Amino acid sequence: MVKCEKCESELPEKANFCPNCGHSTGRMIKEEFKISSEDLVKKVKDLIKEGNITKIIVKNEKDRVLLEMPVTAGVVGTILAPWLAALGVIAALATKCTISVERRALN
Repeated sequence: MVKCEKCESELPEKANFCPNCGHSTGRMIKEEFKISSEDLVKKVKDLIKEGNITKIIVKNEKDRVLLEMPVTAGVVGTILAPWLAALGVIAALATKCTISVERRALN
């Protein structure tokens, strides 16, 4: 059985995170997109619709984290609305953004 590299507890088969400490098992795919602030909300909505996203991090041009948003399966409009409102404020203040995305690796 595979062990977590951080806490060394045994991992269930196909686990993306350690159930003991939450450390990533490396079965996640990370991507970054550099976009203008005008396209920020639309791009995040498109990413969420893809369905295999677990986390979205929005950074400004100085690589400072502005928003870290967990994404779960079945996210609906009322749960998503406060996050999108925050993205709207970020888009008004920033000029260029980087979106870091964590996806579940397809096994």
